Amino acid sequence: MAEQSPAVPRDLAGAIAAIRSGPQGPEVAAVFDFAAVVDGFGRPSLWRRTFRSNKGATATDTLLDSIRNELTDGEYSRFLQQAMRTLADQPEAELDELGTHLFRKKIYGHLYPEAWQLIRTHEAAGHTVVLVTALTRFQVEPAAAELGIEYVLYTRMATTDGVLTGYADGKTLWRNGKADAVREFAAAHALDITHSYAYADSIADLPLLSVVGHPVAVNPDRQLATAAVEQNWPVLTFRPRRPPRPIDYLRTIAGFAGLLAGALVGVLSKSYTRQRRKMADALMAYGTGATLGTTGIRLRVSGAENARAPRPAVFLFNHQSQFDVIIVPKVLEGGVTGIGKKELTKNPIFGPLMRFVGVTFIDRANTTQAKAALAPVVQTLRDGLSIAVSPEGTRSYTPGVGPFKKGAFHIAIQAGVPVIPVVIRNAGEVNWRNSMVARKGTVDVAILDPIDVSSWDPTDMDGNVEAVRQLYTDTLLNWPSPDH
Repeated sequence: MAEQSPAVPRDLAGAIAAIRSGPQGPEVAAVFDFAAVVDGFGRPSLWRRTFRSNKGATATDTLLDSIRNELTDGEYSRFLQQAMRTLADQPEAELDELGTHLFRKKIYGHLYPEAWQLIRTHEAAGHTVVLVTALTRFQVEPAAAELGIEYVLYTRMATTDGVLTGYADGKTLWRNGKADAVREFAAAHALDITHSYAYADSIADLPLLSVVGHPVAVNPDRQLATAAVEQNWPVLTFRPRRPPRPIDYLRTIAGFAGLLAGALVGVLSKSYTRQRRKMADALMAYGTGATLGTTGIRLRVSGAENARAPRPAVFLFNHQSQFDVIIVPKVLEGGVTGIGKKELTKNPIFGPLMRFVGVTFIDRANTTQAKAALAPVVQTLRDGLSIAVSPEGTRSYTPGVGPFKKGAFHIAIQAGVPVIPVVIRNAGEVNWRNSMVARKGTVDVAILDPIDVSSWDPTDMDGNVEAVRQLYTDTLLNWPSPDH
């Protein structure tokens, strides 16, 4: 019988605490079934219990429908039959590209942030994290890459000269096949499976959960929920990522109207001064306030005192949402401009407003021009105006923080100002990466202590930059109390 913890965690906080107080090191595995990482998003009732059976189904249908469905034995068998028809004669490279495309367009918004927290917590404990699925690599590897998971187990598809035959290559990772694959992986990597963890949602994964010492049922189906109660296993509930509702579209439209109206009011309120900076600050204050109010997005801030001093500074924010351009100016309360990608100039709403407040736009495709464009930013800082910039350079597909570019740190060193991390949590929940639609909710913002970069060697700052990036991950996993 599987080893049981003395106290069975009943919520995410309890599960995280148990991981931190439990066995540490790479010999402990944390095995996540794919369905415990991504929800069955947008599941149409027509597909709830069946797959497409007509011959018009495409490779896209096969890859997406099998994620959307709650798979039973019969449905998994139908998935394999459909895969034989739609994936046969498809080059592996093209299916890899299709899988990445589908993840970035359809799937990324349905990754559970709770799963991301667990993955990072296991990682911090030194555990070997594994993602496992009965599906194909084309469905799971793009998510694994974004989540930073190195080891992925999946049902392999047979190929000839890089082209799929349509048949599985060896045993499928369904039921006992999945458990056997994890056992084999554990043996090959000298893992202590009796102290390892597994997360799954389906009764079909009962063999997998029974293999490890710390099984956890995540959003379990009825049969697995019953088994979990009988076995005294932890049960975690992750909130599904819902698609936008009509009210969300209405709030978003109202939010953009509020942004434009607030911006106009702000400019007019300070127009008598004839000072562009004061008008710009008022534009941001009124515009962002109106937008957040009409969309129903509330900000909960910790470390607010660091937004006001020292000034000037380079404020670095992690970037997951288009609403970050609303959130950051609001919490920094004026005296700040920004650096943005050139593509934003084409945005009919944000483009003109960002130009008015003095944002510097750079062409990321042209490194030489980008460096030349940043040169005046140093003078902007020396003149007393702070800068807000995302060191990732692009929005993340997960709650995690991507690699940092060094440009913002070079600017801070040259201008003789500190960098101040601004850590944003939940922005991707209220506004997905590739969406303009906002959902009502709360966004947490932590403004960390200033970091003096004056002693950094501009020619050798990789370690320092990585240490700053790690602060974001640490803060996201150990969130500070909000200011009152």
